[in-house]
Amino acid sequence: MRDFTGEDLRGARFERADLSGIEIRACVLNGARLRGVEMDGVVMRGVELADVDIYGEIGRLVVNGVDVGPLVEAELDRRHPERAKMRPTDAAGFREAWDVVEQLWAGTVDRARRLDPELLHESVDGEWSFTETLRHLVFATDAWVRRVMLGDPAPWDPLDLPWDEMPETPGIPRDRTVRPPLDTVLELRRDRMATVREVVDGLTDEALDGGTEPVDAPGWPRPRSYPVRECLRIILNEEWEHRLYAERDLAALHLRRTHG
Repeated sequence: MRDFTGEDLRGARFERADLSGIEIRACVLNGARLRGVEMDGVVMRGVELADVDIYGEIGRLVVNGVDVGPLVEAELDRRHPERAKMRPTDAAGFREAWDVVEQLWAGTVDRARRLDPELLHESVDGEWSFTETLRHLVFATDAWVRRVMLGDPAPWDPLDLPWDEMPETPGIPRDRTVRPPLDTVLELRRDRMATVREVVDGLTDEALDGGTEPVDAPGWPRPRSYPVRECLRIILNEEWEHRLYAERDLAALHLRRTHG
């Protein structure tokens, strides 16, 4: 085990590193940025936290003896009444949830069209640009619906964009340099959203409780059977969360435009 006692590691970068079980004691982490990390089972004692911004999937999070996870969930549901519909339990609920996704994204796209098209390729605080966000949602649909549920072993479009931490996988595109026009990406996006619409419109409660047939081909997700319910919930979560990210960043881009 390496010991960094007394070392100056300011500006150090750890990427795709396994830091499981590390001990951090009496260290300064001011300004640290953690992205795409797993922190299950982390214990913090005697820490000072101020002006901290956490965004991610939060389960049991105990702060000074209080599990704040349920409080966060309740507040998010209060702020976004449609959010509860993203947790459907039957086929009709999944159809209703997809109705909500379509309606909300239509408003977000209208908002994006009011900006200079070049701004839609700009990153805000190191996050994906608006067009990259749309490309990632195309990838999510290709992975979980067209590959896993519909059995296409390689459903990818050249504009598909996996998440940044995904290991390089042969056959799956990952071009961060291309800057396609918004209409090109939206045409691809409409095609994939229509695929999901067709799937949920034909969904039955019996099928929802079943599993998918394994795809006999390498790629991602890994070739095995997945619960249909899990696949569709992943899609709903991706659509919901990334639209919120997009709305947040569109607001920042609007301010950038108005204030120079």
